[in-house]
Amino acid sequence: MGLTCGLCHHAATAHQPYIFPMKKLAALAALLFIGGCQTFTQQAPESSPPVEDAAQESSASDAAEYGSFSRQSLYALLVAELAGQRNRFDIALGNYVQQAHATQDAGVAERGFRIAEYLGADQAALDTAMIWARNAPDSLDAQRAAAVQLARAGRYEESLEFMEKVLQGQGDTHFDFLALSASETDPDTRAGLLQSFDKLLVKHPDNPQLSFGKAVLLQQDDRSEEALALLQKQPDKERQIPSILLEARLLHSLQRSDEAIPLLERSLRQHPEDKRLRLTYARLLVEQERLEDAKGEFATLVQQHPTDDDLRFSMALVCMEAEAWREATVYLEELIERGSHVDAAYFNLGRAYQAMDKNAKALDALAHVGPGNEYLPAKLLQSQLLYSGNRDQEASAVLADARQQQPDYAIQLYLIEIEALSEQGRTEQGWQLVEQALADFPDDLNLLYTRAMLAEKRGDLVQLERDLRFIIEREPDNAMALNALGYTLADRTDRHKEALQLIEQAYQLNPDDPAILDSLGWVNFRLGNLTEAEALLRKALQRFADHEVAAHLGEVLWAQGERSEARAVWSKALKLQPDSQILRETLKRLTGSEKP
Repeated sequence: MGLTCGLCHHAATAHQPYIFPMKKLAALAALLFIGGCQTFTQQAPESSPPVEDAAQESSASDAAEYGSFSRQSLYALLVAELAGQRNRFDIALGNYVQQAHATQDAGVAERGFRIAEYLGADQAALDTAMIWARNAPDSLDAQRAAAVQLARAGRYEESLEFMEKVLQGQGDTHFDFLALSASETDPDTRAGLLQSFDKLLVKHPDNPQLSFGKAVLLQQDDRSEEALALLQKQPDKERQIPSILLEARLLHSLQRSDEAIPLLERSLRQHPEDKRLRLTYARLLVEQERLEDAKGEFATLVQQHPTDDDLRFSMALVCMEAEAWREATVYLEELIERGSHVDAAYFNLGRAYQAMDKNAKALDALAHVGPGNEYLPAKLLQSQLLYSGNRDQEASAVLADARQQQPDYAIQLYLIEIEALSEQGRTEQGWQLVEQALADFPDDLNLLYTRAMLAEKRGDLVQLERDLRFIIEREPDNAMALNALGYTLADRTDRHKEALQLIEQAYQLNPDDPAILDSLGWVNFRLGNLTEAEALLRKALQRFADHEVAAHLGEVLWAQGERSEARAVWSKALKLQPDSQILRETLKRLTGSEKP
């Protein structure tokens, strides 16, 4: 972060907020030493010019600028500079803030402000910015700094006063920052700020920065249509890129992305190098499933910004979405070579190789994924590939080793292996493993739920109920456990009223869950409420085209004499899932045949 200030002739480097010593403060040093101060004995570092040399370069007029400063102030400022030389910015800041208050000098205040900004010291930044602005009324930088700091402090009315001074001086304002900072405030504060913007717009009706700031405030209050109308009034010649981007976002939020596309295309013709515009355009293309066009835009972005690995990763993901697997692997391998997004790159490389039926390469890539967001998905995919290749022992060994190497993921890794075994129909092996896991983690609710589901497959309803009731006791609002117990009681016992109570509890917690809707429909069927059952099951099937829901709906229709429609429901579900056991069992039981 480079910083500049009025007392310094140079911009700072990325590692240091300013350069020491400065010419004028070297003159200060000379004055102090001439005055006989012998108490500060530390030497300046070799990288800085000696105080004597710098003093010789300064003129008598330079020194005269500090004639109004007290000896105490001069000494404090010198200490601040020397502290800064030694990266003791805390001492430097403290002295500068103190002397800004004491001297009311604009240059000292600016210096303090720059240091405070660099350190993220909000209160010090506000204090020094205010002193700077008051003592340098013609400095647009000073007025802008005060406005921004006041906004950060939530003092919006005062902030606007300073911002208007910048506006009157024809400088670039930060009305956008002012508006954005209000997002964290209460509605009353935003309403007051909006009124202030309206007052300024009466004075400056054609100012694009003001109208943009107001549009931001309107967006925050969910007044997207008004914000959009305000932005669209801006003349094309005065449209700034942030305004265009906000308009595109508003159109998107209003489900009018088809209008955002041509807006961004026109803007890109005017600003072909702008990264923000092209990235927004590319993302909208992805959303509209124009994947080939999106690939082209991301390719342009990567070409324009070859060091931006975020763009390279986005390009890889778009390629994968478009099933351009080979192209995706090129970008993913580039990321790995560059040491960027490494784990995500390896995981997606595994996915790409799997899609190309190159399972050996897929397994190799997945094995390289380290701890992080992609670790568990990688282990899941790795285990699936191994189990599907009848490499069961290898899969178990991989997951056991992962549990040992990454104990923080042990529970999730147990669950991955148990689920894989269950999918393979190896219920007893899964049962042994969940018992092993519960020996290590006896009160883990996810493991207990998994054991309950395995118990249901084993016909052990006593164990299922014991585990689910334990979960419900610990978490009374656990909709999944309530629904699972309620459905099992409805389907496997004659405790239908108890089942209804449990499922209704789950429904109150999550009324849109299709699994709960299915359970509620099924228990109503078991209670003889056929009309209610049909309505609930139709809603569940509409939200989730699941074979079990279809089996239930078909049975309810069959019981009502709607046998043609029942067969149609079953037939459609069988086309989607021809191996469904519950569908075939339902058909066999009701029609005598496994075919609709």
